[in-house]
Amino acid sequence: MVTPFTESGDVDWTAFERIVEHQIYGGVDGIVLLGTTGESSTLSPEEHRKTLSRGISIVGGRTKVLAGTGSNATDEAIKYSIEAQDAGADGLLQVVPYYNKPTQKGLTEHFTAIADSVKIPIMLYNIPGRCGVNMIAQTQLQLARHPQIQGV
Repeated sequence: MVTPFTESGDVDWTAFERIVEHQIYGGVDGIVLLGTTGESSTLSPEEHRKTLSRGISIVGGRTKVLAGTGSNATDEAIKYSIEAQDAGADGLLQVVPYYNKPTQKGLTEHFTAIADSVKIPIMLYNIPGRCGVNMIAQTQLQLARHPQIQGV
């Protein structure tokens, strides 16, 4: 879901609620909050938390919420993932670490550390053109053995 902003650059919470309600009214099976195409990388940590908590509150269990909690820093991704789980997210969306260009072993270690820190499902996503590295099929198959990693 896109994150709406006011002309002054603040999150537009009124528009945010309208968009969530519109999506639910349209019959979506779930809403992705804070994905990389939803401006998550431009939000402050406080805006990140507020977007997640408000989104989950507005949804109120009417559909699933998948929270984008990825980062190029493993410990930050773990922190965001635990916060999302504690806030009531149904699952997590984890992007390949951007800018760092990790090895396949590094990807495995990054995603495994995150998955070990939570009890809700994780979906990985691979955007080589943006992240600078491709998560190859062999790495995905290895990660799929982890019970929390349930999709790509």
